[in-house]
Amino acid sequence: MKHNAELAVDMRSIRKQFPLVLANDDVSFDVRWGEVKALVGENGAGKSTLMKILYGMQSPDTGEIIIDGKKTVLHNPNDAINAGIGMVHQHFMLLEPLSVTENIILGLEPGSKFSVDYTTARAKVAKLIKQFNFELSPDDIIEELPVGLQQKVEILKMLYRESNILVLDEPTAVLTPLETEELFKFLQEYAAAGNAVIFISHKLREVIEVSDRISVMRNGKMIGTVPTPGITPPQIANMMVGREVVLQVKKTEAKPAGAALELKAVTVGHKGERPKVNNVTFTVHAGEIVGIAGVEGNGQSQLVEAITGLEQYTGEIVYSGQKVHADARAVRLAGVSHIPEDRNERGLVVEYSTQENLILGDHFTDEFCGALGLLKFDAIEKNARALIEEFDVRPRSIENPAKSYSGGNAQKIIVAREMTRDPKILVASQPTRGVDIGAIEFIHESIVEARDKGLGVLLVSADLGEVMSLSDRILVMYEGEIVGEMLQKDATEEKLGLLMAGVHDNHVPSTTSHQPAAHD
Repeated sequence: MKHNAELAVDMRSIRKQFPLVLANDDVSFDVRWGEVKALVGENGAGKSTLMKILYGMQSPDTGEIIIDGKKTVLHNPNDAINAGIGMVHQHFMLLEPLSVTENIILGLEPGSKFSVDYTTARAKVAKLIKQFNFELSPDDIIEELPVGLQQKVEILKMLYRESNILVLDEPTAVLTPLETEELFKFLQEYAAAGNAVIFISHKLREVIEVSDRISVMRNGKMIGTVPTPGITPPQIANMMVGREVVLQVKKTEAKPAGAALELKAVTVGHKGERPKVNNVTFTVHAGEIVGIAGVEGNGQSQLVEAITGLEQYTGEIVYSGQKVHADARAVRLAGVSHIPEDRNERGLVVEYSTQENLILGDHFTDEFCGALGLLKFDAIEKNARALIEEFDVRPRSIENPAKSYSGGNAQKIIVAREMTRDPKILVASQPTRGVDIGAIEFIHESIVEARDKGLGVLLVSADLGEVMSLSDRILVMYEGEIVGEMLQKDATEEKLGLLMAGVHDNHVPSTTSHQPAAHD
């Protein structure tokens, strides 16, 4: 493939100021043809803003963008696509009832304004699928595809538009280890063919595995770029945070005691539909962390909602010897704390202040509520001041609305609230999703500390590394069922990855339907 310059992308002295933050402070960033270039940094470091500028979603205040040697002004994503740039977003932008072909050609349909030449479009899509060896049919319906193949459809959308610069934002968040491996192989082959890839991820080991060079941002500035060979995760983390970070979870052996949480034949689902959770039975003991591994969309969300009283179910759930059925307040009073997977939807009221969010769910208790239902403002303020200090919430404001915090600090508010109400059981669902590396370290330490205080901890995470490092026992969930269990010491990525993909003693999935669609 012939190019005009060595650099595919050359962003020079990019500056972008928002009302309250300087998102990009004189940032320069380049990508060579033929390489996979990783871009890393904590939440709020400025990565997303920089990539939105490259994709024409935002305009820089100052600076210039040079694509393949030519100075380019990108007013919108169409300009970026015309310049050969394709972006695969973390949350897929696919229309689930439509076919692979229909999604790929959307907005670029061949034919006249009165009719679409579907035959020509389908033939071009089929040719692309064959060229890149993707296990897809042009006629597959999106909602029937596993999430790994849905991502390949997103990539095909860009290839159909003849993109030769691909930007991928957290592309492995919902993939099995095998799917991640396949994606990396594709990206490296795509780059080797003379294209360019920008790879954004929080997963440092993956960054090292797939990239040729790594650029690190911190507080809106470009800290530096290093060649990948020879670099280690702690070295990258140090550049990201500006201090040494402990990436390996430190914990002693678990000392499990009596049953804290017991599930017996729990099923969640509507009549006439396949259950989202199907006949699930397991026990979490006090003083242990039980991790649930699985690709997202396999019933984990519904299982957590059943346990925390947010979803109707059949079967039986016992909390430290108490039977409580589908009542969120009663479950909470039974000693269950919950770190929800969607912090803004379930964990916070984003318009409320820090101090108000720190008593959510316990606002009616004697500690914070007096006669006639009047809140005890002195107690609420005292509680907030103590917790933001103990859990290092920044900025140290009890009045700030929750929506003003970074992802990591918003998550710390939830962790602080849920850990300090003297629970017996902690249900932590995706506790570090979208959280930067410094906050991840703190949250992991807090979860291990909860276990060591004698809590029964149920950890649900799509991050296999997190499940493997934190858990004492690991259960694997596939299509609503528990399909495997092993001790941490016996777990490997390969063993867990096969179970997550539906390969176990009684079930080997077909090549086209080895996981449920992402919307499940």
